[in-house]
Amino acid sequence: MERLVVGITGASGSIYGKRCVEILVSKGYKVELVVSEVGKKVFEYELGIPFEKFVSSLPEDLVNTYSPDDLFAPISSGSYPVGGMVIIPCSAGTLGHIVSGATANLIHRAADVNLKEKRPVVLVLRETPLNRIHAENILKAIDAGATVLPASPAFYGRPVTVEELVDFIVDRALVHVFGRPLGLFKGWTL
Repeated sequence: MERLVVGITGASGSIYGKRCVEILVSKGYKVELVVSEVGKKVFEYELGIPFEKFVSSLPEDLVNTYSPDDLFAPISSGSYPVGGMVIIPCSAGTLGHIVSGATANLIHRAADVNLKEKRPVVLVLRETPLNRIHAENILKAIDAGATVLPASPAFYGRPVTVEELVDFIVDRALVHVFGRPLGLFKGWTL
């Protein structure tokens, strides 16, 4: 059973992280989940549910949760086997920490570990508009081996619900980890 690290930061777009975790566990993947302290607050504000209530609804055998301060967590080590990492949503601040190598919390450290181990790292950036610092950090992340995927849903599938827009982003993020789409949205056709 493949294991994936999921980080949720304080950027707006908690619905992306929630849906990503739900999809992964529904498909039998193990999730190593880290949510920043601000990420928890934004999650609760945007989705109207306590973060702990969401976590308690997940299968215990498929989800391990870690405090963002727990730098002794297994995902801090490259010897802990995971298939990669998705940070969804990823704040511009988290992007800056990752590209500078300044690991102030477990999300930053886990991304650093996955990059050094040459594992897929997908950063679902939720920031707009971008300034020059953001643009330069995006280039640094790409140069370091990460995939930067702005949370910009497509409309060619003619989505009619917010969930369809969210699924587009989640599927696009996970395709860069697994190398194949999970079939969460209708692909491009003429």
